[in-house]
Parts: sequence; C-alpha cells; structure tokens
Amino acid sequence: MRAPQEELATGERSTRNRVARSILDHGPSTVADLAGRLGLTQAAVRRHLDALVQENVVEGREKRVYGARTRGRPAKVFALTDCGRDAFDQSYDKLAADAMRWIALTHGEAAVAEFARARIVEQAEAYRQAVEAAPPEQRTDALAKALTADGYAATARSAPVGEQLCQHHCPVAHVAEQFPQLCEAETEIFSALLGTHVQRLATIAHGDGVCTTYIPKAAPQPPAVTDTTANTSASTAGRNPA
Repeated sequence: MRAPQEELATGERSTRNRVARSILDHGPSTVADLAGRLGLTQAAVRRHLDALVQENVVEGREKRVYGARTRGRPAKVFALTDCGRDAFDQSYDKLAADAMRWIALTHGEAAVAEFARARIVEQAEAYRQAVEAAPPEQRTDALAKALTADGYAATARSAPVGEQLCQHHCPVAHVAEQFPQLCEAETEIFSALLGTHVQRLATIAHGDGVCTTYIPKAAPQPPAVTDTTANTSASTAGRNPA
C-alpha cells in the first residue's frame, strides 16, 4: 500500500501528464483553455505548468495573432518543447523500419548493409577523433565516452585477457531487431577504430539487456633480436658451454 505522500506525488504526476497531453492534442493553449478542458482551477493549472516548464516539457510564448492586433497585452500560451514531444509515442522507429524494408525490397539486402555501413562511418567521425587522441591503453574508454555523448550510455571495463565495451542504451534497437546489419556495421567500425578484431557478445536488439563487445588485449610483440645477441649466438653456435 502506498504512503499518503506517494499517492499525492502519483496524483500530481498524473494530472501533470494530462495537462501536457491536452496541449499535445489541442496545440498551444492558454491557462484558461486548459482549466476549462481539464476541469481544474486556473491556479492548479499554473502550478502544473510551472513544474512542466522547469522540466523543459512545455514553454510559454505569446499567442500568435492573425489580423489586426487588439489593445492590451497578448495572451500567453503554453506549447510543448521538442523534449516534451519526445515523451509521447512517436512513429520514428516505424518510419525507419519501413524505409529499410523498402531499400531491401527495391535494391536487395546488400543495399541495406551498404546503407548501414555508410551511416555508421559518418556517425563515427567523432568517435575516431576521440580514439586517436587517447593513449593506446585508454582507447576503449575514449570510445565509450564518445558513444555516451551520442546517447548510447556506454562504459568500458576490464575482462579476462581484454576489455568489454558495454552500451546500456541503443537509440535504434527496435529497427536493429529487424535489420541486424546495423549492429554488424557498428561492430565493424569498432574494430577499425580500435585497430583489432572485436567480438559482439550480446545486443539489446537481440533481447539482451546490454550491447556487449569484447576487445581482446593486443598480443605482445616478441623482442627484437639485437646485433649483439645475434653475434653472440653465432659465435657460440656449435660450442659446448664452459
């Protein structure tokens, strides 16, 4: 059973969502418009709007006037911000999946793979700069930070005989579920950026909780044979040790 304060907080959030939804459905609205539609007092509406403005869900602006402007101060309306619109259901995933499906049907699966590679190559320019600016032992961490800045919430951690790059969020997971070429192209670019073979162990698109990529530790190079060593070896060849 919820505590009274939790019930109050839940009710406040529910009403706040109704205010935002009303603006989504009806467009920029005045306080009076919202109060009339939702059956709330104007004071209550203002309180919820203040909170939504603080959360960058709505913004206040002057009401657009068509025709001759009357005397007096223009009415203030509240409209959703881009952030506020993103909080509601969008069709971007469906649009992207439909576009990928059209490419596959019209130009073949190879074209889908080509598109996926072209997309990630362009996106990865910032990743390349970050990786190249880091010392070799910090390049996986640099790549993780660059991915995080791009919305992937990535981390790097040590693993047996190597490292793991973990992406805790994938902005294209729903599309990649249908078109794994997106994941394959991303894995290829990670390998190119880090200069080593990498192995994708798990993906969010496949139903795993995290996208995990294994980066093996570079094999140590054998020490170069110096002239002294070579000469010593040659001079002692065939002789028994003293």
